[in-house]
Amino acid sequence: MASIYKIVTAQAWAAAVETGRFDGAAIDLADGFIHFSTREQVQETAAKHFAGQDGLLLVGVAPQDLGDALVYEPSRGGQMFPHLYGPLPTALALFALPLPLRPDGAHDFAGLLP
Repeated sequence: MASIYKIVTAQAWAAAVETGRFDGAAIDLADGFIHFSTREQVQETAAKHFAGQDGLLLVGVAPQDLGDALVYEPSRGGQMFPHLYGPLPTALALFALPLPLRPDGAHDFAGLLP
């Protein structure tokens, strides 16, 4: 199964690694679940919610490692988005790679998505 992705600040991820779990960003905490995106959705997510923001990481996770806490639910335009109801153990991250910012303010996903 293909990876799912979370865009997170490097600072927040570093703090999560220290505790061994990522509880979510402010929007996740407000909504009651951690927002993830599929490979097909992550670039639009970056453009919509993180345009021009530097210092971000792209975290990849294997959805099957998250068990029943991961639920696909309709969101933007009726698309089915992966939502994690519970903390993300940082040890489950397949990678946490810098998400570079291009001069036009968009993020450069070249070489980041398998």
